[in-house]
Amino acid sequence: MTGLLLDNIGSLVTNDPGIGQGPLGLVRDAAVIFEGGVVAWAGPRSKVPGGGTDTRVDAEGRAVIPGFVDSHAHLVFAGDRTAEFAARMSGQRYSAGGIRITVNATRAASADVLRSNAGRLVAEALRSGTTTMECKSGYGLTVDDEARCLEVAGEFTEEVTFLGAHVVPPEYASHPDDYVELVRTAMLDACAPKAKWVDVFCERGAFDGDQARAILAAGIERGLQPRIHANQLGPGPGVQIAVEVGAASADHATHLDDADVEALAASSTIATLLPAAEFSTRAAYPDARRLLDAGVTVALAADCNPGSSFTSSMPFCIAIAVRDMHMTPDEAVWAATMGGARALRRTDIGHLGIGARADAVLLDAPSHIHLSYRPGVQLVAGVWQAGTLVRTARRAWQPGG
Repeated sequence: MTGLLLDNIGSLVTNDPGIGQGPLGLVRDAAVIFEGGVVAWAGPRSKVPGGGTDTRVDAEGRAVIPGFVDSHAHLVFAGDRTAEFAARMSGQRYSAGGIRITVNATRAASADVLRSNAGRLVAEALRSGTTTMECKSGYGLTVDDEARCLEVAGEFTEEVTFLGAHVVPPEYASHPDDYVELVRTAMLDACAPKAKWVDVFCERGAFDGDQARAILAAGIERGLQPRIHANQLGPGPGVQIAVEVGAASADHATHLDDADVEALAASSTIATLLPAAEFSTRAAYPDARRLLDAGVTVALAADCNPGSSFTSSMPFCIAIAVRDMHMTPDEAVWAATMGGARALRRTDIGHLGIGARADAVLLDAPSHIHLSYRPGVQLVAGVWQAGTLVRTARRAWQPGG
């Protein structure tokens, strides 16, 4: 047999209950075989099929999990908002208005600058185990600037989202409906061919429910799939609109009433929670426990952006979700892998079942639980993306330590 055998795994998370135990499909004393960029086999070491492989990697009793799927990121931008963060830590309240600072810097930046910054962040995320990232536009807010931001995003991921409806730019402040019309027409005409998704920041200070519906409908007409920023800064119509239009995900989902939770539970829309945003803005965290107990499918994402969540670390988000959002370690790891895949409506990532893309992370730990048990510690020892080692494995954890 050709391919790679990742052997002597102490604890393997497959997210496939048909392979292992529980929702995580957990297998102890495990192995996995990658062939042709996909998972050819996974299970107990004692049952590894014969025939051999070209390459064997000894995990030395450490844990292996699927690569993280970060389904919400804003990576194409220029500029810095350090002063805004410092002011917030001194007591200033977060609002959507700070986005305009990044818009000005992004418009002034060259494509090379935008490309270099996005590439740095993608590489940073990969080092912490993220093998799939979604990437939005939203810091250009002109037809040409949104189009070039999408072009840059498309160099790094196929999960490209048009977010021309991020905020109303200053030049349209006195006539926002004209900007909505621009987004619905000329901007989408130019941008839809470069994107897979359409998104709207449905929030006070951004776009109201009617505006969000109109923009999402225009995107859907052009073949884009909907997702939405919903209920981050306060109660609002975002979650209900997400369910109404069949959005893949309602992102943030922080301020929900019972009707919102019931609507999500009865739908295929994923609630994507972004705990690093609450961490960075000192806001109340979403009630993940309430959502999970109601039967809502939950994803975790990092929301990497220069204003409200400047981190690309999914392990950090897992630790916050367990500590402050009352998720179990198992639920948080599932949400950061399989949950993210569901939020992108992907079946080939987020798990290590047979036929999945061979995206895997080797941890310097005996269990995935260490991701929340040891917050802030770099535990990622190796990363495979489509079966190729893209982060070199290293040795640190000692069995029995």
